[in-house]
Amino acid sequence: MIYFYTTHNITYMQQRESYNSLLLGKRVKALREKQSPSLNAFVMSKGGLTTATWSRIENGKTDVKLSTIIKTAAILNITVDKLLQNIDFDYSIEE
Repeated sequence: MIYFYTTHNITYMQQRESYNSLLLGKRVKALREKQSPSLNAFVMSKGGLTTATWSRIENGKTDVKLSTIIKTAAILNITVDKLLQNIDFDYSIEE
């Protein structure tokens, strides 16, 4: 049996998106854990987002929509700018 392996070239923007998703996820998890160590208990008591969505955010597994960022900040009882603080949104490519 022959297996073919392909190399996936990840663009700069994809790398930046992945890094920002992980950074946001770590921040969301840390803020949530200050209020409740249990993800399920926290999400069930707050509403607004599903446990699955919240878990994907915390683990950096999703490209979060603006409306979800707004809901997340509201659920955490912080402002959107505080939630996104120190996340680098510069996607320009300098040549």
